Amino acid sequence: MSVLKGKLVTLIGGSGFFGTHVAQALLERGARLRVASRNPKDAFSLRPLANLGQIQFARCDIRSEASLAAVIDGADAVVNLVGAFAGDLNAVIGEGAGDVARTAAAKGVSALVHVSAIGADAASDIDYQKYKGEGEQHVLAAFPKATVLRPSILFGSDDHFLNMFGGMIAVMPVMPVFAPDAKLQPLFVDDAAEAVVAALEDPAKHGGKIYEIAGPEVVTMLELNERIAAAQGRNRHFAALPDMVGSAIATVSGFLPGAPISGDQYKMLAQGNVASDDMPGIAKLGIQPRPLSLFLDRWMVRYRKHGRFGDERTA
Repeated sequence: MSVLKGKLVTLIGGSGFFGTHVAQALLERGARLRVASRNPKDAFSLRPLANLGQIQFARCDIRSEASLAAVIDGADAVVNLVGAFAGDLNAVIGEGAGDVARTAAAKGVSALVHVSAIGADAASDIDYQKYKGEGEQHVLAAFPKATVLRPSILFGSDDHFLNMFGGMIAVMPVMPVFAPDAKLQPLFVDDAAEAVVAALEDPAKHGGKIYEIAGPEVVTMLELNERIAAAQGRNRHFAALPDMVGSAIATVSGFLPGAPISGDQYKMLAQGNVASDDMPGIAKLGIQPRPLSLFLDRWMVRYRKHGRFGDERTA
């Protein structure tokens, strides 16, 4: 039986991809949930998974102190999952993260997990990394026993990462690859959710620490695209874009609605996204992460020419 059974956990930003998976892991432990976000209806799909009275939804704006106070009031634990790549990043992932921690401390919350990102660095010239780094500093200053998790790129059957590439590879005979040599260490979203639960279950052990959590496989962007195509049973030609070309395209197209990548995102991609040896990893949280290869063939069935009825190699 989990120590979280019957405890009230507020998930700030809990209606997103990662948040809904964290919610499922906590519901399995018997925790009571308050899913707080700007659009809580995006998490209504969680309702059938909860027992009567186990889950509630609340509208929250991280930029409003009153809003934060309302959704944190009465909570035993808080998880801050708020993220953004555009807009006022300082208000959302910088100072905003500190506001969550200060409010949690003032309300007597016993455990706080702050979700950051690999590459967070207050000295970075990339706004996202800079404010993620500053956000961590604000959190630990206000709530010294908070646990900071820095996940690598998260993947899952319902993600916007593998599915974006899967959809493009399915229709494009020639696929351009940005930062083809960049190394990634993708982490299964349910394993990342288990990391959050582990930190909440034992704040005495994990509090005050920063963990870099990543999957067991390191792949390049080019290798990832090739593996997706193979899982779809498709013959594709991949055009590896030189850094100068990829950066220019990302910088120009990043201003367009629906663009796959912005200039800053390209810079982060080119840096790679793998865990360092400078911080404890997911194993220190008692979790053995599962590899992408365990899931990819099954998930890519939907992108095959004739779905599950298609030939092994279709196009």
